Amino acid sequence: MVQIKTPEQIAKMREAGLVVAAIHAATREAAVPGATTLDLDRVARKVIADHGAKSNFLGYGGFPATICTSVNEVVVHGIPDDKTVLKDGDIISIDAGAIVDGWHGDAAYTAFVGTGHAPELIELSRVTEESMWAGIAAMKVNNRLVDISKAIESYIRRQPRPATGKYGIIEDYGGHGIGTEMHMDPHLLNYVARKRGKGIKLVPGVCLAIEPMVSLGTAQTEVLQDDWTVITTDGTWSSHWEHSIALTEQGPLVLTAPDCGRAKLAQYGIETAPDPSPRS
Repeated sequence: MVQIKTPEQIAKMREAGLVVAAIHAATREAAVPGATTLDLDRVARKVIADHGAKSNFLGYGGFPATICTSVNEVVVHGIPDDKTVLKDGDIISIDAGAIVDGWHGDAAYTAFVGTGHAPELIELSRVTEESMWAGIAAMKVNNRLVDISKAIESYIRRQPRPATGKYGIIEDYGGHGIGTEMHMDPHLLNYVARKRGKGIKLVPGVCLAIEPMVSLGTAQTEVLQDDWTVITTDGTWSSHWEHSIALTEQGPLVLTAPDCGRAKLAQYGIETAPDPSPRS
């Protein structure tokens, strides 16, 4: 069953989303050469505590940290520790979440550590982020779930190929419903799989976490012995971007973006609904 939210519930999810946005801002500033991924986790814990929120990552399925810190060839679910020291030229995808009054927010971004990044890495992150926004723009009333998948995949496929030969759209992980739990129905692929059909019809009150993950090579992944860390099977580096979005009568409302996605969605001719948060 897909959970449909009322406007009042969406407002609560916006509160959680603003906490996630604050985590992103603080960890982005802290992701510098010499910092450990555990340092970033401590930053995230403080932000959550300062906002009176709860972590939805810590303890989830046994996950031992507040955020996921995925460096270079790690696609997703990297575990923060004091041994992984960020170096100049690294890229890191930080996935964070929060709970406010039982309602969840979840979002991820890719950051560049230091300087001197190869152009194909900068382009990889840009392509991944922009494919997410293409998917968000396709989250329209009466569209189908597959329309989001198609928008994400089509954007990536239209881009010039990288020097490595291709972009790999990660197949084993995708987006999801979100609300009173972090992961809910429906599962959202970042590519079109004909055998899965068109998926649910999108109606006001549907909330989704849209999160493409793209590598500079393979679409295939493997899980390390810690049962969490996911890497590309060919060792190519990857990018991960995510936002939580509520569909309203007026269109998508990006719950985890500081401006509700207004600036980016304007590029698609979409005007977002008013921010429901009293903090706005």
